[in-house]
Amino acid sequence: MASRRMETKPVITCLKTLLIIYSFVFWITGVILLAVGVWGKLTLGTYISLIAENSTNAPYVLIGTGTTIVVFGLFGCFATCRGSPWMLKLYAMFLSLVFLAELVAGISGFVFRHEIKDTFLRTYTDAMQNYNGNDERSHAVDHVQRSLSCCGVQNYTNWSTSPYFLEHGIPPSCCMNETDCNPQDLHNLTVAATKVNQKGCYDLVTSFMETNMGIIAGVAFGIAFSQLIGMLLACCLSRFITANQYEMV
Repeated sequence: MASRRMETKPVITCLKTLLIIYSFVFWITGVILLAVGVWGKLTLGTYISLIAENSTNAPYVLIGTGTTIVVFGLFGCFATCRGSPWMLKLYAMFLSLVFLAELVAGISGFVFRHEIKDTFLRTYTDAMQNYNGNDERSHAVDHVQRSLSCCGVQNYTNWSTSPYFLEHGIPPSCCMNETDCNPQDLHNLTVAATKVNQKGCYDLVTSFMETNMGIIAGVAFGIAFSQLIGMLLACCLSRFITANQYEMV
């Protein structure tokens, strides 16, 4: 019995070391998800508000998930150091839930990447038709046109069908140099052609979003499958510790 306990101790020590290292890496992934969520909210918020037909909480989901992983990463280190079987089982259960959640998130992101063009075409056209220069979606359109140096969906002539064009002309956010644009120029499509950006926003935005959604989906898949390693280590360590305690009785 004593000999067997001596044999399992190196195994337990090895598993503890690996699980602590894994928990630290897991904690780092939580920090990364938290950072991606904050980055997505600050950087992609404008694009998401135009692409999503309804408001989306995706950045907040990433922030919440990242925070939860940071907390449970610390819990995993604590459970490993304590060598508590029930804590390790709870940690393994949490990892399994994270695995399923991230797998679903990764698949959703991958599918959304292919549907993004039709959705953006519909919502961006709708945003142009209801543009007034004052509300949130109008500001989002202005931000996209200024930051990407584009105008309209396919090109600047798309604005001619907007009610806003009849009163104000093409929005100043389309101008290559806003100090060189005046309302009279923006009312005349022929003159405006020399004043505004020629590229449409459709191709630029969908390309930008597809690239970033692909990266996010890939990261989610990678992190999700890494949870399987943690689940295996936690379950094995719990089993060895329980067996060792049983043999000591």
